[in-house]
Amino acid sequence: MPNRRVTRGAVAVLLSAAAVLALGACESTPEETKSAPKAGGSGASPGIVAPGRPGEPAKRVSPEEAARLMPDERPNSADYGYVQMMIVHHRQALTMTALAPQRARSDKVRKVAERIQAAQAPEIGAMEGWLKNTGGARPQSGHDHHTMPGMATEAQLAQLKAARGDAFDALFLKLMITHHEGAVTMAADVLSQGNNVLVEEMANDVIAQQSAEIDRMRSM
Repeated sequence: MPNRRVTRGAVAVLLSAAAVLALGACESTPEETKSAPKAGGSGASPGIVAPGRPGEPAKRVSPEEAARLMPDERPNSADYGYVQMMIVHHRQALTMTALAPQRARSDKVRKVAERIQAAQAPEIGAMEGWLKNTGGARPQSGHDHHTMPGMATEAQLAQLKAARGDAFDALFLKLMITHHEGAVTMAADVLSQGNNVLVEEMANDVIAQQSAEIDRMRSM
């Protein structure tokens, strides 16, 4: 989404310029105000220089116009759907990792489970907070797991709970790799369909962290 980031950067420049102009106006002395030249002789405020698009000249806009250039980052249905589903998705990952301490034979598998718990439990809290702050509905306990890629079935979870030792380690890694791949797919989808910058940041974190975990588990 490079164009979106460029737009935000340009707007940040505009707002920074507006702040500088406002601060300068506040700090001007009466003498400076009297002696300051008026733009076009009309007494109008100098405005803000907005950088043009590639190949286009810059233009001068008012602070009000600069504010209107701010991108609309209100959450859309894709943002809400992603966060609601990812909370459920993460909760299943925590259910799976909670089995590792008593069932895994490999220390590496137990450490992977610990890292996943340490990362995803706070992420659930952050996503629940985002829903509360934006007025979104909390995910329903009976959310359809089949709509989310990578989710383990009830039969697979039962098989994992019954496994011990090497059998648990192998099944845990298999299911968790698939689970992480599903999360990466969901995150990529919201990056192309969502609108909210905070959801975009959360999705990018999921892609970065879980892609690294996938590589680590595959090597095991």
